[in-house]
Amino acid sequence: MRELPFGIEEDWEVKGRAPTMASSAFLTNKQQGDWAERIVLEAINNSSPRYTAVSYGKSDDLAAGDPGFDDFYVAYLRELNRIGKAPDILVFDRSLCPAPNAMELDESNVNSAIAAIEVRSSSFLANKYADFMEQRTNDALMECESLCKRLLAPPYSALLQEKNNTLYEILRNATPETFKELDFRAVHYSSSPQLERMSGLLKALKAQIKLLHKRDYLSITPKLEDLALVNRWIQSFGVRHFYLQVFFDKAYLIPFEEILAIASNPDNEGAVFRVERDVKNQQKTTLKINVKIGKELLGRIEMPEHSSELKQLERGRLLYYVTFSGGRAYLDPDVFDKEVIGHAG
Repeated sequence: MRELPFGIEEDWEVKGRAPTMASSAFLTNKQQGDWAERIVLEAINNSSPRYTAVSYGKSDDLAAGDPGFDDFYVAYLRELNRIGKAPDILVFDRSLCPAPNAMELDESNVNSAIAAIEVRSSSFLANKYADFMEQRTNDALMECESLCKRLLAPPYSALLQEKNNTLYEILRNATPETFKELDFRAVHYSSSPQLERMSGLLKALKAQIKLLHKRDYLSITPKLEDLALVNRWIQSFGVRHFYLQVFFDKAYLIPFEEILAIASNPDNEGAVFRVERDVKNQQKTTLKINVKIGKELLGRIEMPEHSSELKQLERGRLLYYVTFSGGRAYLDPDVFDKEVIGHAG
């Protein structure tokens, strides 16, 4: 197994107190994750006559604040520190599957699995997001070109040369391919109307360049703290591990060892991945890896139905959250056979 990135120690130990109260957002995210896991299971089991997918990992319905949650959380931490973070799904040869469901699986037969899959869910339509970002980028590039032309034409060209010749030369040599790499400090000049208007153009140009600097891709989202825990599980059982990022219209697969390879190369940061604190994951530090690095395992997903549910906590607090039902995912058998099964063993 490749060395862990960011100085993460293999023997890193999970510590912490159990959260005291769930939130509506947490419950909704959990429901969405459970739905994503279900459609992946069904897609594999309905499409592959030889292989079967079995739900695995922690699937308790307890949430923070429920009776018994503290004991559940302590047991979960113990498991993480002993064998690592268990995947959501295990894939077996159908004829050799040791158990039809997770309730009958134990540690002694997990290592007979062909592959392990960690299912991550995301509240986006991947196709619509890609179209939106492509249009945003094209619009920003067109606006950059237009602003540059104005700044490099009289009367602003002479003023810009006088005030900041370095920036003038940078803009004079800029192309649509290099706008994304530009950055400059927009100084405000106000000693004359022309200088003030030039300052406004520079400010507008910087705003468009800032748009080009923003992350414009959807991502596969392993949490930084999980890298050691997933690695520990792989070392415990010797089963090849994948992350599967499920959107509401398709899903992308990437091997865990490829995640480590990408994150271990500093040249990749900013190009194919970024490190961010993720609101959806309780502000935990998360790798955001461009989904296009992965393979499209589910090429089409039918949207689920959704409804509102109510959870009443012990002390009387009410939490409303969203549940998901129905929907269907369609497995690409060629990608499944080549990427998951083809590397088995």
